[in-house]
Amino acid sequence: MVVSQYEVFLISLDPTIGHEIKKSRPCVIVSPNEMNKFIGTVIIAPMTAKSHAYPTRVELTFQSKKGWLVLDQIRTVDKARLIKKLGKLESKTVTKVKRVIQEMLVD
Repeated sequence: MVVSQYEVFLISLDPTIGHEIKKSRPCVIVSPNEMNKFIGTVIIAPMTAKSHAYPTRVELTFQSKKGWLVLDQIRTVDKARLIKKLGKLESKTVTKVKRVIQEMLVD
């Protein structure tokens, strides 16, 4: 399956434990294309409809629905969990995502 960074896929996240976001839901591919091309796993961030305005979350509109990208729940999943492609993030949202990831992970 061809997967590109910042595409949105419906992904099965179950089984989960504790506070991990569960169910099948839209998720953004955050892993770089070099990784996506050669490795059988992808790094994703799940989306949710309801959230608090935490600094690790990006508010967005995708397919005319408002929601949040939950960057504090980034995880690696096997490509077998990807159900179907739903679309791609808008460039202004990608810019916000990059900024938050940098703030989270880079000194």
